[in-house]
Amino acid sequence: MTFRRMPLLPLGGLLLIILAIAGGIFLARAQEHANGRVRHTLEVELRIGEVLELIRKVESNHRGYLIAGNESFPEDMEVAVIQVRARIAELRHLTENNPRQRRALARLAPMIEAKIAFAREGVEMVSRDRRGDAIRLVDTGRGQRLIHRIEGDVAAMKATESALLERRIAAVDAAVWWLIAGLIVAMILVIAVAALTLRDARLRFAAAEAARDAATEAADRMSREAAAREAAEGQVRQLQKMESIGQLTGGIAHDFNNMLAIVIGSLDMARRRMGDPARLTKALDNAREGAERAATLTARLLAFSRQQPLAPVPIDTNKLVSGMSDLLRRTLGEAISVETVLAGGLWRTFADPSQIENALLNLAVNARDAIAVTGSESGRLTIETQNASLDDDYARQRTEVMPGQYVSICVSDTGSGMSPEVIERAFDPFFTTKEVGKGTGLGLSQVFGFVKQSGGHVAIYSEPGEGTTVKLYLPRYTGPLGEALPVVSAGAIPEGSADEIILVVEDEQRVRHYSVDALRELGYTAISAGDGREALELLAENPSIVLLFTDVIMPEMNGRRLADEARALRPALQVLYTTGYTRNAVVHNGMLDPGVAFLPKPFTIEQLARKVREVIDGRGANR
Repeated sequence: MTFRRMPLLPLGGLLLIILAIAGGIFLARAQEHANGRVRHTLEVELRIGEVLELIRKVESNHRGYLIAGNESFPEDMEVAVIQVRARIAELRHLTENNPRQRRALARLAPMIEAKIAFAREGVEMVSRDRRGDAIRLVDTGRGQRLIHRIEGDVAAMKATESALLERRIAAVDAAVWWLIAGLIVAMILVIAVAALTLRDARLRFAAAEAARDAATEAADRMSREAAAREAAEGQVRQLQKMESIGQLTGGIAHDFNNMLAIVIGSLDMARRRMGDPARLTKALDNAREGAERAATLTARLLAFSRQQPLAPVPIDTNKLVSGMSDLLRRTLGEAISVETVLAGGLWRTFADPSQIENALLNLAVNARDAIAVTGSESGRLTIETQNASLDDDYARQRTEVMPGQYVSICVSDTGSGMSPEVIERAFDPFFTTKEVGKGTGLGLSQVFGFVKQSGGHVAIYSEPGEGTTVKLYLPRYTGPLGEALPVVSAGAIPEGSADEIILVVEDEQRVRHYSVDALRELGYTAISAGDGREALELLAENPSIVLLFTDVIMPEMNGRRLADEARALRPALQVLYTTGYTRNAVVHNGMLDPGVAFLPKPFTIEQLARKVREVIDGRGANR
């Protein structure tokens, strides 16, 4: 006997049990039906008795009024009339499937109506002072004859229902007997099948114990192997994590130390060259270059971590790429040709145009360096735009990709290409295959962070010696186009006038003094406050203030709350925010809030001059 074959006898027993149970259910339902019929018969008998009782009540109220003349008797009689007619209607419904009782009820109903009419006639005579006529009407014996006939018919109907009740009770008893018998048979079959299967179960249990022991041993062995494998994988992940952190911190420390060395060394040289203007200027320029490189490094790290503040607008990508052609040609040099293939009917996307330009410039510089590695004196960079739809299959194969419609920007070069190992690490910060001093390893990581923060996707296709293609997918924009952003000229630094008063709010004293000095250098009248409460007092005292230039992160009252309270006092007041940390009250999900004008720290006097001028003139808010 094996686990795959069930013995025929237990199977037959099981079938008998099922049949017995089905028979028991059938008999139980038959019993329930018989009980219902018994209850129906009892209800008919009850209603027949109530009819006789009510018609007698009509008779007694009739005679009582005739004898005593009490006005309550006619009222009680009419109540009894209503009730007896209701019982007759109920009997018609209850006996609709019993022809014999229907015929008896058809004879009884007219007699009851005749008796009611007889009683009402007597009551009417008494109420008209014709008591003698009413007594003579009773003496005729017509009312008594009607009562006797009604009683006879009611007795016949009761007898019919009694006989029917006996038959139905007998049917209930039979159903109960058969139900008990069925249950006994089912119990016997259950015991028989249990006895027959117990022996087989013992044999199977012994075999199952052996199989269980073998399975337990195998499961323990697999658990030990899985635990060992998980521990090894955890160690590998930890090593990889530590390696990535080490690479990131090492890269940051290396670059920042180099830049700080430039800044500190140049400032030290500037101090020593105070008497030589030319050499002093050179030292200051070197210090500024080092500081700007440090600021750029911070911006790239924020881009990689998707924390940079973006100011997205609807973009015509074809127009943006066309406008960059001259810049790319100047950056790459005459030896590298730049070609653009622009798709017709290109969708618009919603992104920060300056970040797209930075991304394309980064990719172009990488392409130039890759072409130089080949030793070729010439090369080609191709930028192609097209509409793209990423389906579910594509999204399932790549993490963090949402299926949908995108605007694609493909940047291809004829450079040295990348191996699969290099492609796998291409977006890691500070990873670079260039010589020391030729690159920071943050270019592609910055592109990756910006595109991901914009809800897009980046893909690299490359083979050694075959060039590289980087595809940027930015989500399609289907909203309103809005007004075109004004083009700011790159000419002279815009300046202000003394009647334009700017309130600077900054809790860091040195930054506040720098901002005030810079604004005064640009021709504005600048006043300052160290916190929000002081700023509100100055606003109340100086109604001529045209711009509130405030830090966002401040103790007690942040810049957003200050701006809200200031605009409650001065609804037309322009506000320009600044901060060095982007996750704050004016940036959500990496995007500047609509209507917010923002200048990130650190900023130069030129950047400050252009942004302040834009905001005062009503052109600087994010749309």
